[in-house]
Amino acid sequence: MRYALYFTPPASDPLTLAAQRWLGRNAFTGAALEQPAIGNFEASAVAGLTADPRRYGFHATLKAPFALAEGRSEAELVAEIGRFVCEMEACDIPELVVGRLGSFFALIPGDHCEALQSFAGDVVRRFERFRAPLTSADIARRKPDELSAAERQNLVQWGYPYVFDEFRFHMTLTGRVPLESRDAVEAALLDHFADFHGRPLTLGGLALFREPSRGADFTVHSLFPLGGAANRKTA
Repeated sequence: MRYALYFTPPASDPLTLAAQRWLGRNAFTGAALEQPAIGNFEASAVAGLTADPRRYGFHATLKAPFALAEGRSEAELVAEIGRFVCEMEACDIPELVVGRLGSFFALIPGDHCEALQSFAGDVVRRFERFRAPLTSADIARRKPDELSAAERQNLVQWGYPYVFDEFRFHMTLTGRVPLESRDAVEAALLDHFADFHGRPLTLGGLALFREPSRGADFTVHSLFPLGGAANRKTA
């Protein structure tokens, strides 16, 4: 079992509904969904372009997947998340846009958001004691030779390269998209997410996701509203 602390909107949120249709899976129920057509792409090609994010479910990473440290339990983790969210307030992203990060597409902030960066850093630090150390195989999977010095240090110290100064909020929508297909995929994304592109997004909660075995699909265990505004919602 591995766990991850992500942001995802509630199950009935319009953004969640649009994103799960795009990815072809509901991370709250695990159900497979029919994906939209993308230009002249075959259905199998669309499924291939979204295979990686589909397994993880629609989300933004805050604390990357981790096995529990020795002596820690799921109940302890859940209790600590409950305490943490009562101390935190919702965070607003002024503008969310469809963007490209390297060779993949995601929903990203239109500009730097310091409150978001600070919140993400708080999540990383607060839950570090629940994380088991990475194995050598885990580190190798991250291809440390391709990381910057700061990213390698983060990987060793925090279990994930992209934290603190290297963190960039993103809600992944594709895997690697070949250069010749990027314009078509971007156009399809802008059409599919037209109701959300260029508009604000409120991070109103923290989500606990679970991966029952290595390589299995991640599903939502619970949503925890920030500020203790409501009781925890269990998927």
